[in-house]
Amino acid sequence: MQPLAEIVFGGLFQGSLYAMMAVGLALVWTTIGVFNFAHGALMMLGAYLAWALTAAGPPLVLALPGAIVLMGGAGWLLQAGVVRPLIGRPNLVLVVVITTLAAGSLVENGVLQAFGPRSKQLPPLIEGGMTIGPIGVSLHQLAIIVATPLILLALWLFLTRTRLGLALRAVAQNEDSARLVGLNVTALYGLAFALSAGLAGLAGIFIGGYRFMSPAMGGDPLLKALIVVVFGGISSISGPIFAAYLIGFLEAFSNYAFGLYWTPAILFAVLIATLMVRPEGLFAPRIGRFA
Repeated sequence: MQPLAEIVFGGLFQGSLYAMMAVGLALVWTTIGVFNFAHGALMMLGAYLAWALTAAGPPLVLALPGAIVLMGGAGWLLQAGVVRPLIGRPNLVLVVVITTLAAGSLVENGVLQAFGPRSKQLPPLIEGGMTIGPIGVSLHQLAIIVATPLILLALWLFLTRTRLGLALRAVAQNEDSARLVGLNVTALYGLAFALSAGLAGLAGIFIGGYRFMSPAMGGDPLLKALIVVVFGGISSISGPIFAAYLIGFLEAFSNYAFGLYWTPAILFAVLIATLMVRPEGLFAPRIGRFA
């Protein structure tokens, strides 16, 4: 009974982190049609900004909103300075991949210069632990498991129940039609990047609360986010969410059954097999985007 409980809890925890990592990446793709390869660096930057704010005095719970707002501004600046000037050029996707990789490297080196190479760690969202059935769990991990669906629900309500959210969906569905009805597409591009960066920063803060932070910590989360969005279907928001939890459970089971070192190979094998059968992604909508 204890191994099953550990697999379920591990799957929920890893799935929650992967969902937070991947949704921001999918949001930019569905709106603008580009991959933001600075996404991992933004996760790292969010964790370091939260660390800097907590070092100034306030607890993490109070510093967290300020860090997310700053990350939203960083996402808007990335869009305005790196992505917007390239809109309309040939080979846009490839060019944005290169420029955002360069921007991510610049962010990493800037953090390295500002904070130094020594590892740091954020305080947990909630101190302590508790026992659930046969296993003991960290309250920080439990808080992430509970908070992530609420955050994703809030994002879904924003996208489906507010004028700004509906405008984002309109741009994702047909940019030319959105311009014809008077939507400010450029501003909506900035909003998509700001939301994506805020979610990336929040994911980084979640990670920094249970793992040591370094300027290079964004590489592995970026890889996992790419796996999730490709596995679930990059053309929607809901697909990567479902895929995140599925991969989380698969990873937790694989760690228990085959060991830590075999898990990445198993994940990539499952990913390749899925894409051979359904190249658009396992949970991609049959028609349209932003499902």
